[in-house]
Amino acid sequence: MTTYRIAPSILSADFARLGEEVRNVVAAGADMIHFDVMDNHYVPNLTVGPLVCEAIRPHVQVPIDVHLMVKPVDRIIPDFAKAGANYISFHPEGSEHIDRSLQLIRDHGCKAGLALNPATPLHVLEHVMDKLDLILLMSVNPGFGGQSFIPHTLKKLATVRKLIDESGRDILLQVDGGVKVDNIAEIAAAGADTFVAGSAIFGKPDYAAVISAMRAELANV
Repeated sequence: MTTYRIAPSILSADFARLGEEVRNVVAAGADMIHFDVMDNHYVPNLTVGPLVCEAIRPHVQVPIDVHLMVKPVDRIIPDFAKAGANYISFHPEGSEHIDRSLQLIRDHGCKAGLALNPATPLHVLEHVMDKLDLILLMSVNPGFGGQSFIPHTLKKLATVRKLIDESGRDILLQVDGGVKVDNIAEIAAAGADTFVAGSAIFGKPDYAAVISAMRAELANV
């Protein structure tokens, strides 16, 4: 039976109360915290760095899943590992040597992930499956929260699920962008097991009610 994980993205949290926000969302049933890092270079937005990750680390026991939307990535990977990240994923466009960047993450004691944009082809995965703990498919174009899910992602999810199953490895298949209560079951049916949701959770007054509703939908898959 598939284990499903809900990973609220702090991009949509109240940054004036970030410690309280992550504690509340974990108490509401979140399995991990998704930490979006944007550099105003690889993507057209600027968010947070290792100091913020280090600041929230003592507030939660669940894994912190750092998604690096930065270029280049190698310089910043050790900083996030030191700051308490459990998973670190990056985009292939952000690395000159993908294999080396994945190994760098693992050398610093973290689990390694590769994130693919909606228009990024999947063939890059075939050469690094042995170094992956997580594959993140973006279901929106990265850079901003609150966007709508791109339907073509469902087809990509099914393809990547087949790749993972054939590899025999324990690799999380995460989806990020436009995930809501009303589409999470369809996304899970396509193959995803880990769901990033920002505004769908933090934009509502009752985090537990949203996460519970998501789990109810997943129970029917």
